[in-house]
Amino acid sequence: MTGFGETRHQDDRMSVSVEVRTVNNRYLKLSIKCADVYGAFEGEIEKIAREYISRGTVMVAVRVERVATAADVRLNEMALQTLSEQLQGLAAKMGDVAVGPLTDLLALPNAVIDDSKRNIDIDADWKIIQDCLHGALKNLQLFREEEGRSMREDLLLQKEIIATQLQKTRERAPLVVSEYREKILDRVRKTLAETDAKVDESNLIRDVSIFSDRADINEEIARLECHLDQLAAFLNEKSSSGRKLEFLSQEMFREINTIGSKANDVQIAHSVVEMKAAIEKMREMLQNIE
Repeated sequence: MTGFGETRHQDDRMSVSVEVRTVNNRYLKLSIKCADVYGAFEGEIEKIAREYISRGTVMVAVRVERVATAADVRLNEMALQTLSEQLQGLAAKMGDVAVGPLTDLLALPNAVIDDSKRNIDIDADWKIIQDCLHGALKNLQLFREEEGRSMREDLLLQKEIIATQLQKTRERAPLVVSEYREKILDRVRKTLAETDAKVDESNLIRDVSIFSDRADINEEIARLECHLDQLAAFLNEKSSSGRKLEFLSQEMFREINTIGSKANDVQIAHSVVEMKAAIEKMREMLQNIE
């Protein structure tokens, strides 16, 4: 399930931002980005993330920026002195060459030392990062819960589509056998009208009976109705397992497929197509529910 959560922290020493993004994936896949200095905590970050998330591709980004104070910044006097002497020596060798002011040297690399990046308290930083991570994951949960409510409505809509088509199938099923019987009788009447042949009524009854047995979908209809009731019950639970719902959708698809193969009727076939389309939409959504 897609989602986004973020938490920020700011104090006189540092600013911390933790972002957690998720995209659809039926399995759990974690990706963590943080500065090398905090690489030792990646295992802990993954452990915490797994407490909140069990499915999806999860991307965690930890950003830390130091707040440099006047006490943290100092000149690299030794480097500046060496550079100044070298420039003056070079100017003396080359003759009439002007040497710029000393302030020009401040733009050179390593001219200024920032101790804020050296005096790092890793353990203190980790406590702040950990708090931000929990906050971001909680915000992610709120985001995903809202999406989950919308997804639940979509699933209930697909369930109603299946229920409507199933009712049409239930009403149509008894007519399939009677219409088949009428087709057989029409053929017999035409044959009798054209020839002197006699009809063995027992063979006719047996043929209709065999077709009736093959086309009987009452058990499949009953099981599918039971599955729909289970689906409604699962969706009304406060916490439902995505894998449990996914398995149920597979069972529903199996019953619908059997109905389609047994019914041998155009109208029922149309209902089967509609039900299969609804099941496919459900299965796409269910793969992303935890």
